[in-house]
Amino acid sequence: MIITPEQRSKRVQKIVAQNRKARHEYNVISTLEVGIELRGTEVKSLRAGKCNLSDSYADFPSKLNNELYLMHCHISPYDFGNRENHEPMRPKKLLLKSNEAIKLRAAIQEKGMTVIPLSIYFSGPYIKVGLAVVKGKKLHDKRADIKERDINRELRRRGNDD
Repeated sequence: MIITPEQRSKRVQKIVAQNRKARHEYNVISTLEVGIELRGTEVKSLRAGKCNLSDSYADFPSKLNNELYLMHCHISPYDFGNRENHEPMRPKKLLLKSNEAIKLRAAIQEKGMTVIPLSIYFSGPYIKVGLAVVKGKKLHDKRADIKERDINRELRRRGNDD
């Protein structure tokens, strides 16, 4: 069954976890939506909202194949699980097309570039990960962003007072 972009955009999206620090710490170059391969108890734990994306990143562990994995993403063990519960920090395989994987590998090999998750969310019955190719910000870049944000906030405040 082929899903058209119109049908995909009509899916209800529910955000499970966001990496709020990512846009402050990095310059986002490009974004991509990919699927993720999970176990049953991981899905149940995500439905309960128990996920932490801080310090997580995506990487190719093998130089031979183009399989991308999400590393250091903490999904808490399911509260009502049994001895078959999942390992919280296990690497999770990301599902993407081979041409997308080749582009991401080329982007990672550039100096200072990395791939991080921005969010994990439900898109209809599927779990998706919003990935971003990013480059780290310097301290003066962060200060400039804070200054610009404060100026914009002050301008909005003055506009509302009139």
